[in-house]
Amino acid sequence: MERQRVSSGTEWEENVGYSRAVPAGDRVCVSGTTATDEDGQPLSGTPSEQTRVALETVADALAEAGATIEDVVRTRMYVTDADDWPEIGRAHSEFFDDVRPAATMVEVASLIDPDLCVEVEVEAVVDC
Repeated sequence: MERQRVSSGTEWEENVGYSRAVPAGDRVCVSGTTATDEDGQPLSGTPSEQTRVALETVADALAEAGATIEDVVRTRMYVTDADDWPEIGRAHSEFFDDVRPAATMVEVASLIDPDLCVEVEVEAVVDC
C-alpha cells in the first residue's frame, strides 16, 4: 500500500512525528486537531469557537485526502471541562448537520496548551 500523508505544514508534525491525516484504503484518519493558526499556535476563544476552528481544519485535511465531512463515521472530542459539553456539542451538531457520525466526548485533565479546551479527531470512510 502506498502511504499518503496529509500535512497542515506546522512544525509540530515533524517534531512529534505525525501527519494531520492519513488515508489508508477506504479510510481516512485525521489526527487530534485543535484550534490553531496556520503556524500551529493555539487560538483562544470560547469552546464553540475552538470547536469550529478545529472542525474547519479537519474538513481541510479530509478534502486534501479525498474525503468530505459527509464521509465521517466517527468523531472523538477531548474536552478540558465537561461542563462545556452543550456549547461544544452544538458546534459539532451544526458542523455535521445530517451526517450524525458516531461520537464520543471525554473530559481530560489538559490538552497540549492551557488555552485549548477541545481537541477533535475523526475517521471517514470513502468509496475507493
